[in-house]
Amino acid sequence: MSYFITGTRYWSRQTLISCALLHAFAARGQRVVGMKPVAVGCDDDGHNQDVKQLQAASNVLVSYGQINPYCFLSSIAPHIAARNAGVRIDFARILTSYHELASQADMVIVEGAGGFRVPLNNNQDIADLALQLGLPIILVVGMRLGCLNHRAADSTSAIEALD
Repeated sequence: MSYFITGTRYWSRQTLISCALLHAFAARGQRVVGMKPVAVGCDDDGHNQDVKQLQAASNVLVSYGQINPYCFLSSIAPHIAARNAGVRIDFARILTSYHELASQADMVIVEGAGGFRVPLNNNQDIADLALQLGLPIILVVGMRLGCLNHRAADSTSAIEALD
């Protein structure tokens, strides 16, 4: 069993929850690995801090590129960062990386980028990625006024499709 972790917005502590789940499942003797298919805001080495944390919390050794197929320097919306880099985020590449990881681990924790409806390319967003992966979704919500209403109108249909 694997899970898709997403949030209601950027900075919703998705990485904290993802790493906690990786540690908890590893403590139960499972082979675990984190994945962040798309990351924005990379260091000079082309690595993202969230991805480094997921890699450190994993107990399956895999390449950085498998964990993070798309990493963009600018800390802006993924579809804009990709366009600025002359790249189109392709779900086939992400699905290939996911299946490679899933073949080596008992549990893959896949962390989204930003909120559940953040665009990844001209036609697809994070919700579409979760649907294509077919994973149960864990929605990370910041506890603040209005948090119960933090969902996109179309998110319900995506969640229902996974049930």
